[in-house]
Amino acid sequence: MSFLLREIPESERPRERLLKNGVKSLSNYELLAIILRTGSHRLSALDLARKLLARYPSIDRLNEATVAELQEIKGIGRTKAVTLLAAIELGKRINVPAAAKIKLKTPYQSYQYLKDSLQHLTQEHLVAVYLNTAGEILGERTISIGTLTHTLFDCRDILKWALKMSAKGIILAHNHPSGNPEPSEADCEITVRLIEAAALVEVLVVDHIIIGKNRYFSFMEHQKL
Repeated sequence: MSFLLREIPESERPRERLLKNGVKSLSNYELLAIILRTGSHRLSALDLARKLLARYPSIDRLNEATVAELQEIKGIGRTKAVTLLAAIELGKRINVPAAAKIKLKTPYQSYQYLKDSLQHLTQEHLVAVYLNTAGEILGERTISIGTLTHTLFDCRDILKWALKMSAKGIILAHNHPSGNPEPSEADCEITVRLIEAAALVEVLVVDHIIIGKNRYFSFMEHQKL
């Protein structure tokens, strides 16, 4: 006999049981019911979950299901089918070991990492790459697009993301559309400004890389940091 979810004592409903006893206390069909959220006109979410497991007795077989196949189960429409497959895919991705993080230890490595995304751009793009203490990349942000001037350069914006990522190092990079990577006076000035501001929050400016056409300029290599 089927019961609507509202007819089940509140303490026995999947969400309430999860909150009270933890997610590991739930059965497969209860977890599915939470993902499904609602039932159909005549079936509760728990009933639909049971029908799903009757169709796919081994839970890992849901991994092979398609939207069309899931919709063959009465009460499961396109939205529920898509939600289920998204949850399954997310679970798969969580279980895949993270790829080894990229390390940037030398100016040339930084250039190799950045050149493909920057050297062909027709406008200047200022990018900040955030590193942990091991030199591994934590993240990357485009800070500004356009001619690099004092008005477009904001240390606070760069450092805000460093603090959010708990970064210990920053590699600043921008391109010169002219193809000549030699730094301008403004390039040198903003580098000094960032070094001084970053020191206040104990973040190291590891390098400032300027990307030209098939060549680069490193402030670290030229001892300008």
